[in-house]
Amino acid sequence: MGTSVAELIADRIGDMPAGERRAAQTLVGNYPVIGLKTVADFSATAGVSSPTILRFVSRLGFQNYPEFQAALQDELAEQLQSPAIRAGAPARTETGSASPMVEATLDNIRETFRHLSARQLDDIVALLASRRSSVYLIGGRFTDPIARYMAAHLAIVRPGVFHLTGQESNWRDRLIDMGKRDVLLVFDIRRYQDSLLRFAEKANQRGVQIVLFTDQWLSPISRFARHVIPGRTGVPSPWDSSAALMVVAETLIGGLTRALETDGARRIREMENLR
Repeated sequence: MGTSVAELIADRIGDMPAGERRAAQTLVGNYPVIGLKTVADFSATAGVSSPTILRFVSRLGFQNYPEFQAALQDELAEQLQSPAIRAGAPARTETGSASPMVEATLDNIRETFRHLSARQLDDIVALLASRRSSVYLIGGRFTDPIARYMAAHLAIVRPGVFHLTGQESNWRDRLIDMGKRDVLLVFDIRRYQDSLLRFAEKANQRGVQIVLFTDQWLSPISRFARHVIPGRTGVPSPWDSSAALMVVAETLIGGLTRALETDGARRIREMENLR
């Protein structure tokens, strides 16, 4: 697929004036539904004027509002596809030394990082490096292994890291320990998991800072997230690929290890001495 509207926003939000930035944040928080409503409805929800919405759409590169809505409708159709539907799609045929799957995966990684700023990565690392915070990680049916993998690494370089597992009721029980200083990392790609949405909403109500790792179509958890990382997941397969999100996770692991270089090294030495 081409560049999504969410990726265009990530690329250009730094250059937007305040009103357009408010429109962008409103769209990301209600993606893509608010953009499928009328200009008047969009502007009322964002608290900006209708001309501001049209300037925002133009800044994203669309000629007019209908063209912008058509792009969102195409994304929504892709977002709602199930593995069964994708299994019936004709396979792509490509030539070259690498298979189409490998090429698509490498493209996903490149595109994910093309729309991911160094500033956002640094801001997330700063959240994870705070000594006053606890860090909680959770994922969906297919993405929880990334959460578990990331938690295992983070727990080596800093204390207070918890991977949330088991039934949804077990997650909710952990909310009692979560507050405004804490960080929740959530991995959620299509087809988005309602239990994760409910949990993220409860965590948001307690002031927890949420970092969402999702796909280019944006999980509804984005409305509660302080940081949203849209990774490319589409590949020539009935199943989405989490490879790009795994590379993002490893990038953050490396960034946090460097940020906590002295304390992390001391912690690793102590761990080794306990073995």
